[in-house]
Amino acid sequence: MKIFEYMEKYDYEQLVMCQDRESGLKAIIAIHDTTLGPALGGTRMWTYQSEAEAIEDALRLAKGMTYKAAAAGLNLGGGKTVIMGDPRKDKNEAMFRAFGRFIQGLNGRYITAEDVGTTVLIWILFMRKPGM
Repeated sequence: MKIFEYMEKYDYEQLVMCQDRESGLKAIIAIHDTTLGPALGGTRMWTYQSEAEAIEDALRLAKGMTYKAAAAGLNLGGGKTVIMGDPRKDKNEAMFRAFGRFIQGLNGRYITAEDVGTTVLIWILFMRKPGM
């Protein structure tokens, strides 16, 4: 896949590759469109066969979220995150805290929540700021 050609063809705005060696985080954040507002999309943790497969999944799902948000009449765009790893054994606090720092670095351009392989409990335990 020629990533920039694909992004241009389908009007993607941003693709962020995230890695944190200490925690084992390998994630891809795809932002398709923010015309109506910040991108909205869940975070999926899945065992991908390759980086290319993970990138393609993130891009495909982000585009779908753009259409879902627009069809629902929301002032939001579409995005998606995929975390590469086995959701049954690779989750850890350091990983989700590192992921939170990447999300925070997007300065409100992307809003995420749980999806396949992640749960609300992970967000409550790992994504909150220390001391909350």
